[in-house]
Amino acid sequence: MASGEFTAPTGELTVTAPESLGRTHLIPILADFLKTFPDIRTNLILTDRVQSLFQEQVDIGLRIGALPDSSLIAVPVGTTRSVVCANPTYLATRGTPRKPEDLAGHDCISYPAIMALDVWTFAVGKTTVAIPMRPRLVVSNAEAACEAACAGVGITIALSYHFHSGLKCGSLTTLLDEFRPPTMPVNFVYTADKFLPIKVRAFLDFAAPRLKRVLAEFNS
Repeated sequence: MASGEFTAPTGELTVTAPESLGRTHLIPILADFLKTFPDIRTNLILTDRVQSLFQEQVDIGLRIGALPDSSLIAVPVGTTRSVVCANPTYLATRGTPRKPEDLAGHDCISYPAIMALDVWTFAVGKTTVAIPMRPRLVVSNAEAACEAACAGVGITIALSYHFHSGLKCGSLTTLLDEFRPPTMPVNFVYTADKFLPIKVRAFLDFAAPRLKRVLAEFNS
């Protein structure tokens, strides 16, 4: 314990993250991290499947949502929330839904990892309402949902960071904002251990404040 990865930031670090958030926003941070710590090698696993850090020998996980596993130590980095978006031209042609029930008359794009295939959930006051859906298009990842919405296929729902570039360039606009569900926490997590490798601490100290700034921009 008095040598190797417990005395200097060195060795192999395994990190897992949601596919889109990891690919688009964590990799640039990781690139700077590797330049800063040349003795660390990193294995980045991008998947929307929640992995067991202990069973799959993962050092750090990036998680969205509540953390039911109390054995994990969490480092908060911000929040995200689901957002409904569409291309302004589509809305000009088909009309803009003013309440969740209005989605019944629209073409919708579903990404089941964000919302159930046949039901979208919205906040109405202090309660939630489930809206039955018959999506016109079902896609296997959030990027495809965003691209389809940009192309005018219909209305879609995903997390705020998925839509950032589309909203910034004007190819997407948000709708039903007053019916958004509560925000979800975003955390780096790692397993509780008496001896925390310095490579893990170095990554958390480096990546957490940077990712926190990125997520704050999406929620501004």
